[in-house]
Amino acid sequence: MSVYTELSESDIKSILTDYDLGTLTSFEGIAAGIENSNFFINTEGSENSARFVLTIFERLDATELPYFMRLMRHLAHNGLSCPDVMQRTDGSLLFEIHGKQGCIVSCLSGRTLDELNETQLSASGESLAQLHLAGSDFDEARENPTGPDWLAENIAAVLEKTTAVYGPEAGELLTSELAFQNSCVWDSLPDGVIHGDLFVDNILFEGEKASGIIDFYYAHSAAYAMDIAITLNAQAVLLGENDQARIDAFMDGYESLRPLQEEERDALPLLLRLAALRFWVSRLYDALFPRGGAMTQTKDPEEYRHKLLFHRHAR
Repeated sequence: MSVYTELSESDIKSILTDYDLGTLTSFEGIAAGIENSNFFINTEGSENSARFVLTIFERLDATELPYFMRLMRHLAHNGLSCPDVMQRTDGSLLFEIHGKQGCIVSCLSGRTLDELNETQLSASGESLAQLHLAGSDFDEARENPTGPDWLAENIAAVLEKTTAVYGPEAGELLTSELAFQNSCVWDSLPDGVIHGDLFVDNILFEGEKASGIIDFYYAHSAAYAMDIAITLNAQAVLLGENDQARIDAFMDGYESLRPLQEEERDALPLLLRLAALRFWVSRLYDALFPRGGAMTQTKDPEEYRHKLLFHRHAR
């Protein structure tokens, strides 16, 4: 969500001419995240005027964008508190500017937190279960963008530099964990639409209550337990003495709506390792091959190396 594409006031006013959302009163860039350019926009003068989020897509495959738009609308209209995609006056969901596509979505109440307490983790778990249930009848599928092929290719791309920058132990960990994960098969786990990126900056809170989930641009079809593993690593695992209580709090919230099957419970410890490996590799790539941008953020790869080691050593 960092700003890579700068928009002027006239740019945004031009975009809004194809929406029934009122006239622009103010806007500001959102300097959080790393994938798209995002702006808060405020409008007035229409029954639909309000505060919205305008997104310019920087790296996503343009052919996949309609999937994300339809998914968010489906979830928003099936019980999940998440951004609803605004329709243009011709009924379409995407606009184009400066050779890039974008959308406008509703702005939810609440705010993101740097760290969740156990009550908030339970609420987050419940929200993730709501997402999985709301998307269970979504009739479109998207392949996992960070599956086995992606993982092998990106580890090969970063391996030499990782060893040089972070030391030979880091390179050895990449190759050994990849070999282990290649021996695992997850085809039998319950699956459907998953968020795939539910970090603390993608869930909103009003006090102790979760008020909405945002940023669905990693969503795809995969095992629900993989989504749980990604989210536990992102929200609950702080590499501290209270991690198990934090994990339990999240799982209590999740299973209050969707109890896990036994095979999911058995797979979760290994999926926690896979999730840590994926995000470590992604962060390594961004750190070792940085992109330019007006307001960019690169997240520390070492956090996820330590999380992978934590799960490998867990008993």
